[in-house]
Amino acid sequence: MSNQTLLRAVVALCFAIAVLEGFDIQALGVAAPKLAPEFGLSPAQLGWVFTCGSLGLVLGAALGGRIADRWGRRPTLIAAVLCFGVFTLATTLAHDGLSLLILRALAGLGFGAAQPNMIAIAADISTARRRSFITAAMACGMPMGGGASALLTQLVAPGYDWRLLFIVGGTLPLLVVPLLLRYLPETLPTTAVKHERQDIANILFGGGRAAPTILLGVLFFLALSILYLVLNWLPTLVVGKGLSKAVAPQASMAFNFASVAGALLLGRAVDRWGVRRTMPITFVALVVALLGLSVSSGITQILFWSAAAGFLLLGAVYALYGVAAGYYPSAMRGAGAGVIVAVGRTGSIVGPLVAGLMLSAGATPERVLVFLAPVAAVTAMVVLALTFFRNAD
Repeated sequence: MSNQTLLRAVVALCFAIAVLEGFDIQALGVAAPKLAPEFGLSPAQLGWVFTCGSLGLVLGAALGGRIADRWGRRPTLIAAVLCFGVFTLATTLAHDGLSLLILRALAGLGFGAAQPNMIAIAADISTARRRSFITAAMACGMPMGGGASALLTQLVAPGYDWRLLFIVGGTLPLLVVPLLLRYLPETLPTTAVKHERQDIANILFGGGRAAPTILLGVLFFLALSILYLVLNWLPTLVVGKGLSKAVAPQASMAFNFASVAGALLLGRAVDRWGVRRTMPITFVALVVALLGLSVSSGITQILFWSAAAGFLLLGAVYALYGVAAGYYPSAMRGAGAGVIVAVGRTGSIVGPLVAGLMLSAGATPERVLVFLAPVAAVTAMVVLALTFFRNAD
């Protein structure tokens, strides 16, 4: 297989995994308006369900990257896909809030382990000049999958059972596993064995990587706090503005599908013009989009600003994953990316939890969205600071 054919095959496989992961993660947010009343969950209790799923993501990311550097990207990624497929399908068996919480946490282990492996694989097979675009091209499958979960609700009868989302989301990953076994190559460098016993502190902070590691952790913590709050709560926030439950998923569709274009265009922009010229202004524009969404009332305005937020936020995050991988040498890239993703994923815990607590305390959807604007502004300053440090290339 030629290098170009290998590149296309790996990108296609990882893109497919990202689509399925995005579908499964977004499914809970899309199902929430139907699921919460059935189980009698308050906004705060629903926030804990979102949060425990994210706890699984954190643990899976931290362990998945480290395991991949030791045993290989291929077997770790395949195991991760099996994990989130099985436990997403098992979500249909949930009978109360506690069982739902446990099953989503277990599915989160697979989601978390998959992501740093895909980031490491993208960095392994691409040149430094194309890294952000290749990583974004793989990762943009996630918002497509997220949008597909919302789209599915528009194609079935209004009284559909929320379990349908998890039947689809759990079955498809299991069907992809045979393709991974057949076509996914191992990209871990053969020299990686020399780094097996390096402690995680040296991987993260040795060789002048201390400052970039800290900044990357803060950057992804803030960005993912915003991202997962919006991903999980957007349909509920739209309903809180007075729109019907039937149209609320359209905002998720706009957010997710627009972010595909954002990922590809911003990934290309970072490769061409660099992080400093593209990312700070992207997060400043995100402040405007969040404020615009907060004051919107009609469906047209909400869809426009949801799409703008998705384009800017998810586009920036996926482009920056490629940037983050470049700060770690190839043989320890899985562990480095895994820890950065895990630290960032703590933001995916905090964001939905804060939204649930704010709504339970009587905050309006507008206030929740306004709360995110200064967080986006600080993120712009952090990404600017990161540009003053050289990466491993």
